[in-house]
Amino acid sequence: MVITHSVLATLDPDGPLDDLEPLADIVGDARVVAVGEGAHFVAEFTLARARVTRFLAERCGFRVLAMEFGFGDGFGMDEWLRGAPGELADHCGLLGVGVAGEYLRWLRRYNTGSAALRFAGVDIPTSTEVHRDLEPVARLLRQVDPEALPWVTAAQEVGRRFTGGSVAVSAQRWARLPRAEQDTLTTALSRLELRMRALESLYAERSDQAAVQRVSWTLRGVRHMDHMFQALHGLFTGTGLPGDTSVRDRFMADSLRWHLERAAPHERFVLVAHNSHIQKAPVSYDGTVAALPMGFFAGRELGADYRAVAVTHTAARVPEMHYPDASSPVGFTVSMVDLPEPSPGSVERLLVDAGLADRVTLTDLRGVSGVDSMWAQSARTVLPVAEAFDAVLSTPTATQDATIPF
Repeated sequence: MVITHSVLATLDPDGPLDDLEPLADIVGDARVVAVGEGAHFVAEFTLARARVTRFLAERCGFRVLAMEFGFGDGFGMDEWLRGAPGELADHCGLLGVGVAGEYLRWLRRYNTGSAALRFAGVDIPTSTEVHRDLEPVARLLRQVDPEALPWVTAAQEVGRRFTGGSVAVSAQRWARLPRAEQDTLTTALSRLELRMRALESLYAERSDQAAVQRVSWTLRGVRHMDHMFQALHGLFTGTGLPGDTSVRDRFMADSLRWHLERAAPHERFVLVAHNSHIQKAPVSYDGTVAALPMGFFAGRELGADYRAVAVTHTAARVPEMHYPDASSPVGFTVSMVDLPEPSPGSVERLLVDAGLADRVTLTDLRGVSGVDSMWAQSARTVLPVAEAFDAVLSTPTATQDATIPF
């Protein structure tokens, strides 16, 4: 088995791009190319993603940047990335700034050039503030269906009682609500979504069809967020069902398709999300399927039109989230932790054995076998790496992003 490793000259997003040319062959004619990260809050991963994004835009003609970012929030972010005034935190909150702030700031600077990228959110709401996320729904219903407004008001009233700085915080506060209030929120969101879907054509006559479709999908995102409060509480307490968090990834895959269907047939998408979301294989722990990721659905539905590029590292330390921490506005803190030596069979061990641990590399995984694990945050995740990803970009260091605001 011959494995092709390409040594990259730099992580500088503004540097020359010729060394990334092997990526063009891996990407081929795929309409969607996902670019991951093996851990949040890693400065090198931000640089690598920005550089790959620029290469795909300038050398391969990609024009849309889809991201692990709230669907409804994405429309305002698109305007900000094109130069609209305001602060980044207004569009993505404190956690969003921490997770993707440097990448988004780079993209705003990049978009001042001639190859501007349109932005599309595919995730559940970024803010976790149910009352705020339902405002577009309330505005539309005041115009087209005021009789349904009491359901919005009921959901917003419950949402105000548990909103926090992240899903982790909100899930804890949601769990402390009386069961009747939890049920009120779920019932209101379900009634609203079903009614809006049934009356969409009527709403479109009274408003604008594109706006109605956008608000309807935003509402669907809020309903999926409600499910995730329940799923995360179950995950944290050990009472949840296996695979329950797949609901979020199914929504992300469906949202990606929503944007694809409304784009020009030739428009190509860069999709930026964590490795665990873009991988084409299920997420498993100890032989049990824990979740079906977005990439699992996208790979099956798009086939050769979907390519996934993981991003990992060969460093001895990596930033890690420490949960829970009640003193943090996002419910956790971040600090560097030590890692053991890469395990035999891991993609990182593959690079160490090839003498490339101290280099930035791009490895073509097509036709590779026997690689069965890689880093996910500070844990070793077991998966068929070459089935999950088409390539992996690795950095020799994984330092903590100095701009994290918490």
